[in-house]
Amino acid sequence: MTTNEKPRANESYAPEHSPRLPLAKLAPEVYKAMVMLDAAARQGLDPVLLELVKIRASQINHCAFCLDMHTKDALAAGESVERIIQLSAWEESRHFYTGKEIAAIELTEAVTVLTDGFVPDEVYERAAEHFDETELAQLISAITVINAWNRFGVSTRMAPGHYTPGQYQH
Repeated sequence: MTTNEKPRANESYAPEHSPRLPLAKLAPEVYKAMVMLDAAARQGLDPVLLELVKIRASQINHCAFCLDMHTKDALAAGESVERIIQLSAWEESRHFYTGKEIAAIELTEAVTVLTDGFVPDEVYERAAEHFDETELAQLISAITVINAWNRFGVSTRMAPGHYTPGQYQH
């Protein structure tokens, strides 16, 4: 390296971990069923809102693979970097999101963090103000599906950083 060259940002990163096991290969019927469930759950939902929901659940669940995938998909769908960055602190940056998006994000948190108790009535009611019953059923389904994907990703240690938008959906 010459004196004018700067080291690449990733030269000092820790080595990438290896996945524990290839779930799709070892449980192909489960994987196929999850892909079909995911496709069914997304029907009728705004794709950008859906990516926000998937990102927020993945943040809560610490699923780096799904964060990589859904932030890239959100950017490819036209979402702004600023809104993606602010999502982890959405309560302090509500002005970046619509009322409908906030209702979906709140519901995502309530469904994802069930250790805090049941989904509070006020959270459900705010979501019901923005989504008709069919959309609400689809949203709850989509939140449930991303939580399942997160658990597969975290438990099998899927490695982030290799996903290309549109490569595959979940």
